[in-house]
Formats: sequence, C-alpha cells, structure tokens
Amino acid sequence: MNQSLPSPGISPFQAEHSPRDEAPQFVLPLVVRIERNAPPARTDALETAARAVLVLLGDERAHGDGEWAQAVRNWEDARIRKVVRRARGAEWRRAEALPGITVAGESAEVRVFPPVPLDGWPKDLAKLQVSGTELDDPEPPAGAGPARPVLWLNPELEMSAGKAMAQAGHGAQLAWWALPDAERTAWRDAGFALAVRTADPADWPRLTGSGLPVVRDAGFTEIAPGSCTVVADHPALRRPGPLSRIPGARG
Repeated sequence: MNQSLPSPGISPFQAEHSPRDEAPQFVLPLVVRIERNAPPARTDALETAARAVLVLLGDERAHGDGEWAQAVRNWEDARIRKVVRRARGAEWRRAEALPGITVAGESAEVRVFPPVPLDGWPKDLAKLQVSGTELDDPEPPAGAGPARPVLWLNPELEMSAGKAMAQAGHGAQLAWWALPDAERTAWRDAGFALAVRTADPADWPRLTGSGLPVVRDAGFTEIAPGSCTVVADHPALRRPGPLSRIPGARG
C-alpha cells in the first residue's frame, strides 16, 4: 500500500517551531453526532473517532492518485492537526452530504472528511461548535484484552471529549504509520478493532518509555505543549516483556 509518510526522524506532533510550520497548514475535520436526547458514550466516541481516522488513511481515495491523496499529502507535510466538532439534527444531515466517511460505533457516529486548509473549512462544517464537547460513560469500560490494540490515555491529564477524540486519532495514526504493510492490512480487515483506555498511573512511565508510539501534543488547545497524551499500544509493535501483560487500566 503506497501511503505517504512524514519525513524520517520528524514528529508531526513536536511542540517546538520547525521549518514545516512554514508550509500551508491543513487540518483533518471530524464531526461527532451528539443528539440532545441520545448522546454517545464517551469511550465509544473516542474509539469511533480513532477508527474513523484509520478508515480514512486506509481508503484508496487517500493515497496514490486517489481524489483525496493530495489533500492528505498536504496535511501530512505539516503539523498533523485534527479538529473535532459536534452536530445534531439538520447540522448532521448537512455534514453527511459533504464528501467523507461515516464510522459507527456502539452508540457513536463520527464522520471524517479529507483534510482542508486551516482557514478554508467548508461552510457547513465551519459553523459547527468545537469547544465544550463533554460526554460520559454510563459505566466503566471493560478490560481491552491483550490481543486488541489499545490507545492508552495519560491518567494525569484532563481533556474534554473533543480533545480526547483528536488525541486518540493521533495515537491511531502513529500506530498505523509504524506498522508494516501486512499488519496494516490485517488491522483493516479486522475493521480497525481497538480500545481507548486511561492508563493506570503506575503503568504510565513504563508505557511512555516502552518504545511504543507516543503522542506529544503541540499545545494549541487545553494542555501544555509537549504533553504526552496517548501511547499507541498495538500488539505488533510490542517488544517482548512486561508490556504484553499490562495489569490494569481505568476508563
């Protein structure tokens, strides 16, 4: 699969200024459906957003000569920004009419769109609210199981649901980039199965030092630049040892 990747040794999430910041800035829009009387569960929304990013990255339109490929390359050539907005009712129907992909979870629906210029959002997306998206889990999420990819959230950070959805998407993308083609294909064939969980505080130092992909936020919103937000723990990326037996997590 011919996917464009960022230059070796350069993190798209680095906090410091780099020459890449001089390039035109693009953003990946995601819209979560939040109906007034039927909001999705928080964990399901995070997992669905992460899967939506992977579905777009694995779509034929996003690479090679596909219709979204140039936009994806433009986006990957600078900071990899993702912005999550919310919609309901007619707003959601208008969003669904735009080119993109809707991914459904157990209770969540997220639509991902090809990257757009930072100051060039489609009108029907630009008017959607971006801040203050708060969701709850009706009960703590179950354990993820050792064979399922897990996006571990930093237990020391407080993030809105929208911010956490974007961070989960970053983590999924880093895992995708790190995997060989055969593992990418297997993950795609499995429907990009994954879990998002908050790490146990005792495990967080071990996770961030494990060699697994780590998201370091650029600090545009909510949290300090350089904060480690997510560790992408895909079984194919684990080194032999205790990481394959992480004992606990909390939702």
